[in-house]
Amino acid sequence: MVHEFPEGQRKLLQVNGRSIGIFHLNGNLHAVLNYCPHQGAPLCEGLVMPWITSTLPGEFLYEKEGGIVRCPWHQWEFDITTGCLVVDEKVRTKTYEVTIETFDVSVDEGKVYLKI
Repeated sequence: MVHEFPEGQRKLLQVNGRSIGIFHLNGNLHAVLNYCPHQGAPLCEGLVMPWITSTLPGEFLYEKEGGIVRCPWHQWEFDITTGCLVVDEKVRTKTYEVTIETFDVSVDEGKVYLKI
């Protein structure tokens, strides 16, 4: 259920033998392989933060609020929505499409009916 993934939070799941991080960002769910391509660290266990840029000394712009996950071992930063390393888009971790499906269910005389 979607309510199991609060906005701004992450949850680690095992799916077909793989560790996957599910991130809820700006109303959307994003799935990222919990594996840093650098040296295999559990990427999705790292800090989640904004991307910070600067055009002038002392001026900081916060972009992609909560959209960057930082590898806990060597601090490599990946865009959660694309899986790309923020400083070199050729380096990336696997991401997966997340689909939410709901079905109508009704009960009539003790029988459960599922409308697909």
